[in-house]
Amino acid sequence: MVLFRVLLKRIFWIIPVAFGVVTITFFTTRLFNGDPIELYAPTEASTEILEMLRADLGLDEPLSMQFARYMGDLLQGDLGTSFSTGNPVMADLTSRLPATLELGILGLIVAVVCGVPLGVMAAVNRERWPDFLMRIIALIGMAIPQFWIGLILLMVFFVQLNWLPGPVGRLPLWVDPPPVVTGFLLIDTLLDGDLEKWVQALRALVLPTITLGLCTLAPIARVTRSAMVEALQSDYVRTARAMGHGERIVLFQYCLRNALMPIITLLGGVIGFIFGGAVLIEAIFGWPGVGQYALQAIQQSDFVALQGFVIYASLLYILTFLVVDCLYILIDPRVRA
Repeated sequence: MVLFRVLLKRIFWIIPVAFGVVTITFFTTRLFNGDPIELYAPTEASTEILEMLRADLGLDEPLSMQFARYMGDLLQGDLGTSFSTGNPVMADLTSRLPATLELGILGLIVAVVCGVPLGVMAAVNRERWPDFLMRIIALIGMAIPQFWIGLILLMVFFVQLNWLPGPVGRLPLWVDPPPVVTGFLLIDTLLDGDLEKWVQALRALVLPTITLGLCTLAPIARVTRSAMVEALQSDYVRTARAMGHGERIVLFQYCLRNALMPIITLLGGVIGFIFGGAVLIEAIFGWPGVGQYALQAIQQSDFVALQGFVIYASLLYILTFLVVDCLYILIDPRVRA
């Protein structure tokens, strides 16, 4: 019952938040972006031709009329047509989303599988060398920009050692992609029975996955350590040890479960960042995901495509934190009360 009430309340708040995001994005992209007509029209185009192009795209109307028309299309599921690709924005985002999800899922697995154990190990060995090592790793991961990590990995493993492919996307340029079934190359190549392409797709994922994992591992490890240190100093842990419970039960059944709340809160933001498209990482590795799509839209003043991306990313954050709220209720009995 509590879970149902939380869902209803959060779903109700999605409407004004989404409307606010759409409104702010619509007006800021048009007021502060360049004129797309100047980018796509030939330099020798006359004023009459420019006005005709502007009328064809509906840019000659007042902003209020453009906004009303855009909202009407949006309610019908139409995000508009991209100026740069000529395709519906929804189709562009749908075609690029599997690439972002495939990279994001693997990067998230690396971050969680490495970050949470590092934080637990540092908390258990507080003020000893594992703790200091974790602090150094977290400090480096949070201080170094993600694009710098990606460039260093490319320089070492692609340029110097030539062990892994360069920034050419999901497959080498001379390799044809498999038939699209799920959009995930690691799955589609297996369904196609082509192990050689599967290996090539996996090799292309290694460097961007490591970069994304390292960028998100540091805050996860740091928050896990802080939450575990607080849990280890609590009264219920001292009571559990006094009652004779084993160290493994104390760590994982009592400490880690109570430390999950801040970790899950952080993961909500991390998931939004990853699946919203890690723009710089996708740009560095030529990854054809929604992040690179947003970067190209900014560079080409394609505010229709940029609006579609912002709406997608904002709804993703809203839904992610809706799931986080539901997990709070499942994990912590006090929230249910």
